[in-house]
Amino acid sequence: MPSWRTTLTTAGISGTRLRQDYTHAARRVLRREPAPYLALRLLAAPPLVPYLAAGLAFMNLVDDVAETGTPRQRAAGLAALTERVGTALKSKDSPDPVLRAFAHAVDSRGLPEHWVTRFLAGAATAEAGFDGFADEAGFQAYLDAYAWPGVLVFTGLQYQGGPDPEQAAGWRRFVDAAQRVDFLADLHGDLADGRLCIPLARLDEHSVIRADLEQARDTPAVRALLAAESRRARAALDATDGILDLAEPGLRPVIATMADLMAHQLTAVERAGAGALRRDVGYGLAAPLRILLRAAASRRPTSTRR
Repeated sequence: MPSWRTTLTTAGISGTRLRQDYTHAARRVLRREPAPYLALRLLAAPPLVPYLAAGLAFMNLVDDVAETGTPRQRAAGLAALTERVGTALKSKDSPDPVLRAFAHAVDSRGLPEHWVTRFLAGAATAEAGFDGFADEAGFQAYLDAYAWPGVLVFTGLQYQGGPDPEQAAGWRRFVDAAQRVDFLADLHGDLADGRLCIPLARLDEHSVIRADLEQARDTPAVRALLAAESRRARAALDATDGILDLAEPGLRPVIATMADLMAHQLTAVERAGAGALRRDVGYGLAAPLRILLRAAASRRPTSTRR
């Protein structure tokens, strides 16, 4: 793995201030999401790493503002952030090093700005005002408004000029699976925060009420509901087959690792059953390390003896 300085140079990022901006963005990702950061550093092609780190830092920044404080505070925070982002994209400057790095990445990689504005609009509506899903259509609308553009402000930077329609559609399938797995793995924490991320229509199908989930009742109906949701997540994960063919070669090892981690987490959810209502189902430590090390080892060139 090349040093961070070498990685910046390989990506063509020059100038003391700009290199510091990308370094600040990368450190923010490392603090908040160490596993994705390590996957990028270990597995992605160095010329892509700083841009993707800046995209992930921006995605996390928007998520944090959309999920912090009262509804009024979220709305105000996102309105102010949207204004700052617009200024940064237009002027290529900002008091915030994360926004400076992201604006440079968008400009350098040619990411269409409509993905950025769509993500910010979704943050202010679908995420900041989240009150659950009535049915599957509500879940799909949430993906379209927030989760899909959210993943593309990050992964879209792998493509010079942004993703084409086929690539964007592939990431739509990927985020469908990722969101289903994430909602199941975080059931306990989301319910504690007042968020129910399973559509109400599916609770009705199994004669389950919200209090059953909030009180972690281990009943046949609850187990059947969670098993059905896990099957939907598994089917969505299976539908992401082919995403590697749509990714740039330099990012394919990272995407394969992300898919492996999702599959590992979903298996843990399936095993937990109603236990997922009593504690969030994390990746653990051993499995991510094993998956990362295996992926890193597969990228090493095979040495030959003479």
